[in-house]
Amino acid sequence: MTGPKYPLLETIDTPDDLRRLSPTKLPELAQELREFLIHSVSTRGGHFAAGLGTVELTIALHYVFNT
Repeated sequence: MTGPKYPLLETIDTPDDLRRLSPTKLPELAQELREFLIHSVSTRGGHFAAGLGTVELTIALHYVFNT
């Protein structure tokens, strides 16, 4: 059984890759990242509430600042 696919997330390896996305794609990326976190925790266990709460913040920081 394979997990869900993440077409946008799979294109991101560095902050520069993130900044190449149009701003209209960022909400879609955030959704994929949340789904990835939920899938990872559901198959491996762990705690993820803090990670879910910072998805948009983390994307915004890397998108706006030269990280």
